[in-house]
Amino acid sequence: MTQTEAGESDKRLSLTAKIMIAMGAGLIVGVALNMLQIPILNEHLVEGFFGMIGTMFVNALKMLVVPLVAFSLICGVAGIGDISALGRVGGRSLALYIFTTFVAIVLAICLALIIGPGQGFVLEGIDTSGVSAAEAPSAWEVFANIIPGNPIAAFANGDMLQVIFYVIIVGIAAVMLGEQSKSFIAACEYMNELMMKIVNIVMAAAPYGVFCLIAKTFAEQGLHLFGPVLGYVITLVSALFIHLFVVLMAILAITTRLSPRMFLQKMRNVQIFAFSTATSSGTIPVTYRTVTERLGVDPSVASFTVPFGATINMDGTAIMQGVATVFLVNVYGVELGLGGYATVIGMAVLASIGTAGVPGVGMVMLTMVLGQVGLPIEGIAIVLGVDRLMDMIRTAVNVTGDAVVSVVVAKAEDKIDVDVFNDPDAGAIDDESFEIDHEAEQKLSEIAHKHVG
Repeated sequence: MTQTEAGESDKRLSLTAKIMIAMGAGLIVGVALNMLQIPILNEHLVEGFFGMIGTMFVNALKMLVVPLVAFSLICGVAGIGDISALGRVGGRSLALYIFTTFVAIVLAICLALIIGPGQGFVLEGIDTSGVSAAEAPSAWEVFANIIPGNPIAAFANGDMLQVIFYVIIVGIAAVMLGEQSKSFIAACEYMNELMMKIVNIVMAAAPYGVFCLIAKTFAEQGLHLFGPVLGYVITLVSALFIHLFVVLMAILAITTRLSPRMFLQKMRNVQIFAFSTATSSGTIPVTYRTVTERLGVDPSVASFTVPFGATINMDGTAIMQGVATVFLVNVYGVELGLGGYATVIGMAVLASIGTAGVPGVGMVMLTMVLGQVGLPIEGIAIVLGVDRLMDMIRTAVNVTGDAVVSVVVAKAEDKIDVDVFNDPDAGAIDDESFEIDHEAEQKLSEIAHKHVG
């Protein structure tokens, strides 16, 4: 490499920098379009072009989720080999996810009771039409529905708990068959590598997708919606940040003795993806890649903890439920009491296990909680206007919790490469990740022609 080429290489922006620039530009463009309110731009640029690119980008992420989870989990089970070790990984993951969700909602309720959002709020001009309560699942239903009656339907519908259960059973059966499964495991390992390469390809388009998603969101929502519910927004964002930067980082530091600063630095990409897409499940491919290649977690652990966490770990959503409940208690002047708040905590933890990690699911879960404690379901309409933006922040908290638990479990199982974790450049995506090896391409073409001939 010449000195000039080296200088040009050093000046190249990293993917993280490009995504952050795109997010900032999207915010500015979106707010500007919201202030201008030009119908032709709203129709053709915001709803049309931005909506199209944003939807294509999110769909590109979603198309990776089920095959990536399936192949990586089979490889993970085969890699662990010991069924009892798999049980330890699963048990530790479940316990940690439930614990962090419990801490999250207790933190949210305590902070909301101290700040008191909703006091003095005047109910004027709130559209409560179309707001209905969702039925709360029982604990028996949640666990019974983990086993898929139709595995094909579970894969088609993206029901991650059922997919995880079925794939684990397949992986265990493959391990039990021993030598007969050698070619099957090799094929799954190849498909897992193939899916990771597709993740890299999709991530190359990330700056454009993130720009369009952020621009469309702020063009539609604007910033004026925050005024009437400013106390709710401040309390919710404060609780989310405390949980992310204090609670989760304390758990990471105490249990692993690893650097929270290095962790947060490497998680930036995942958090931006989660923020822009507002879906934990859709972010699984990016989370999995970061946890394994950037944080050094062994795929045998990450293949279980990441999709499992995206399905049941709803720390950010639990925080929203706690703050929203206290907010509406103050708005309606209701006395909930200790028993009522205990019900909110229990419902939030249970609902987080049985609800999918998709955009807007927090509102569905909130109707369950409000219905259980006797608060008017129509109160959701008060916070509905700002929920899209709040959903983006709490999804970033959710995926951070997934990664923290993955690192903690991997450290406990001695399944983490600490050198990779501590190396700031390990697993970073550069332009070379998207280059085609023309020599390999030529060889593959010759092999294909030989077999066809």
